Amino acid sequence: MAGPLSPDPLRMAIVAAARRWIGTPYRHQAARRGVGCDCLGLVAGVWADVYGAMPDYDRSYSADWAESAGAGEPLLGACKARCSAVFVGDEQAGDLLVFRWSPHVAAKHLAIMAAPAMMIHARERHAVCETALTHWWKRRLAAVFAFPFHGDFSAAR
Repeated sequence: MAGPLSPDPLRMAIVAAARRWIGTPYRHQAARRGVGCDCLGLVAGVWADVYGAMPDYDRSYSADWAESAGAGEPLLGACKARCSAVFVGDEQAGDLLVFRWSPHVAAKHLAIMAAPAMMIHARERHAVCETALTHWWKRRLAAVFAFPFHGDFSAAR
């Protein structure tokens, strides 16, 4: 069994795992590489690839949950509970990016930073892809988180 990885190999493992999901069709609430996923399913699947088990999360969300009155910030709350906050502007490859479509609705989209100015994400009507983190995306960036650094990542595949 391999020993624990330092943060840089962990980041490389996260990006490598995310890249294996490229081409997976968009499917709301799904999290199966090559079959279908949404943005949350992509992140959950990458988590499972890196840490060896799927994170516990509610899969019963509707497509428009963030636009519902009183939705709060469940996605940001879940990220804060599992990951470490990173200052927006300090993001690195392997970090989790959280986006908000407009100022008055909950953040509802996730991506994984792949390289400087590049991200991997699943978006409605598109397969998982690696795309530029353009100004359009940067304006909607609500938060950045680092995956937790702990234990043995030999489960990464």
